[in-house]
Amino acid sequence: MADPSSYRPEPGQIPDSPGVYRFRDEHRRVIYVGKAKSLRQRLANYFQDLAGLHPRTRSMVTTAASVEWTVVSTEVEALQLEYSWIKEYDPRFNVKYRDDKSYPYLAVTMNEEFPRVQVMRGHKKKGVRYFGPYAHAWAIRDTVDLLLRVFPVRTCSAGVFKNAARTGRPCLLGYIGKCAAPCVGRVSPEDHRELADEFCDFMTGRTGTYLRRLEKQMAEAAEEMEYERAARLRDDIGALRKAMEKNAVVLADATDADLIAVAEDELEAAVQIFHVRGGRVRGQRGWVTDKVEEITTGALVEHALQQLYGEETGDAVPKEVLVPALPDPVEPVQEWLTGRRGSGVSLRIPQRGDKRALMETVERNAQQALVLHKTKRASDLTTRSRALEEIADALDLDSAPLRIECYDISHLQGDDVVASMVVFEDGLARKSEYRRFQIKGFEGQDDVRSMHEVITRRFRRYLAEKERTGEWTDEEAEPGGETGGEAGPGTGPVLGDRDPKDHDPKDRDPKDRDPKDRGLKDEDGRPRRFAYPPQLVVVDGGKPQVAAARRALDELGIDDIAVCGLAKRLEEVWLPQDDDPVVLPRSSEGLYLLQRVRDEAHRFAITYQRSKRAKRFRAGPLDDVPGLGETRKQALIKHFGSVKRLRAATIDQICEVPGIGRKTAETIAVALARAAPPAPAVNTATGEIIEEGEPDTTAGSPGEPVPAGAPEERRGQET
Repeated sequence: MADPSSYRPEPGQIPDSPGVYRFRDEHRRVIYVGKAKSLRQRLANYFQDLAGLHPRTRSMVTTAASVEWTVVSTEVEALQLEYSWIKEYDPRFNVKYRDDKSYPYLAVTMNEEFPRVQVMRGHKKKGVRYFGPYAHAWAIRDTVDLLLRVFPVRTCSAGVFKNAARTGRPCLLGYIGKCAAPCVGRVSPEDHRELADEFCDFMTGRTGTYLRRLEKQMAEAAEEMEYERAARLRDDIGALRKAMEKNAVVLADATDADLIAVAEDELEAAVQIFHVRGGRVRGQRGWVTDKVEEITTGALVEHALQQLYGEETGDAVPKEVLVPALPDPVEPVQEWLTGRRGSGVSLRIPQRGDKRALMETVERNAQQALVLHKTKRASDLTTRSRALEEIADALDLDSAPLRIECYDISHLQGDDVVASMVVFEDGLARKSEYRRFQIKGFEGQDDVRSMHEVITRRFRRYLAEKERTGEWTDEEAEPGGETGGEAGPGTGPVLGDRDPKDHDPKDRDPKDRDPKDRGLKDEDGRPRRFAYPPQLVVVDGGKPQVAAARRALDELGIDDIAVCGLAKRLEEVWLPQDDDPVVLPRSSEGLYLLQRVRDEAHRFAITYQRSKRAKRFRAGPLDDVPGLGETRKQALIKHFGSVKRLRAATIDQICEVPGIGRKTAETIAVALARAAPPAPAVNTATGEIIEEGEPDTTAGSPGEPVPAGAPEERRGQET
């Protein structure tokens, strides 16, 4: 715990102008970002008597080790910079809203040649038009099913679309009139895009004009006695009206507005947003947050506006935003919203009428969301706290292990040996901190030796980070310790072990990447790889693995990190200094948390090992050609049909493939010649030459089939 007076700037150093400030902890990690109209007055509030500070503010200033600031010209610039830094640094003491569910959107992929209507979740993509969010995906599908009768836009996946184009037969929707079937050329790309535009216009609320046009066409068809066409138009109008009825009219004047309500208590806050377009509720979403700082309702609204519109432009920002309380001051926020939209935006509190009544409905939803969230979370918080306390008591730790790292080794009979590192903070998985390793110090199967290598490499990186940032001093190493060689007892960080695979973000499974992890650099306070030590290291295994991990830490001179192992057989907890395991009760929350950590490490390791094995099995002769990427490999196979035909081709024939130059063609020919199959086998009993045909396969073929008459010696090489 730091004393704020130790890093308090001199009063004359702080400018009396607008700006944004950052508090950093002892590891130079940004823990809080704020903005101020006057930096001098705002920062002075943090350095008063600790007894007068809010408990959360007191916790922040005592965790921090330094403060810095950036001066800007206007309060609008300060607002923009604050939003950018909160998004960039993910400070632990800032208010960060998190969705209470992953909301589905109705999306139209206008960035494709033939736009597709589908349900989408997650981050918004460029060139895609979104409508919603909706509470349930089935609500989107019901709406789309009604509208496809009138706007037969493509809804199929890329694979279905390509297959229909190849066979010349549309899918079922094409036959029943709910798709214009652009896959088989029934409509041109231009006509299909016009259909998608009309679909989007209808979804944005421009319904009256389109309905009147259909009614006019229906009347004209009836006058001309085209009754079948008139009946179809009548049914289309009915489908559109039924789709419109799913969104009740809440504002009679066809208003476009977003209504934001906040429900809060001393610890948490819930935010609900209703998206009203054309007077109808088109979408709803909600957020919850911990109030990790002393904050007013107006400030909560300001943070919600930043998260809601920080990435939006144009019509995605409505003309009117109704809120329960205005930020202080309101002018910079309103000016920022106007800049995002490109035209005027009204930010105000509704006082009476339909808008006030709708705001009360949104407030009730916010209250219900907060109650539901607290009901779900109460037992979770209590359980996690109890689990950490039980682990601390069982392992005789000084405090609860708020950061736990777990390591596991995975291989298949000694091949593709890999390791995983997973991180749990406050009892919850921190996937942005996951890492994975390739064992490269030796060949074969040796879990103990592998564990020693992984722990050594991970904590060498930690010591290297400490030295580079100035946290490591020569006094911390025993005399004689030097960097750059193999680590022994008391040595400093081994800088020569900075293998890119130890910390490359690509070494993480894409499915396990945290959305907040942006691969940011560490010089400016961004999350640093391997920079933060755990309070507890857990290894998947028994006494040998634990001893190897402890020995690795001792060799690096690290003695302030606890180590334990969890053996699968009896779920025993092993400590390096004890001959007998620690047995936690089966009903123990601490044991359950250790099991979760161990199982997650095992899952992460085996997923990586399987991906490496699959990649090795898919390897073919073209994989050894330097500079030949996946696209050109596929082009070669598509052109020649198989590797066998490609091997028989001349250099001039290879050059005919688009993207393949003569130098590359020569390299391909040489690589395939080196990887040529052995001479044909001979049946020694009959003297018959057994012809070995190479299968027509892609570059991903694992190998050639072994014919029935092949010698036993060759068979052994292929298995």
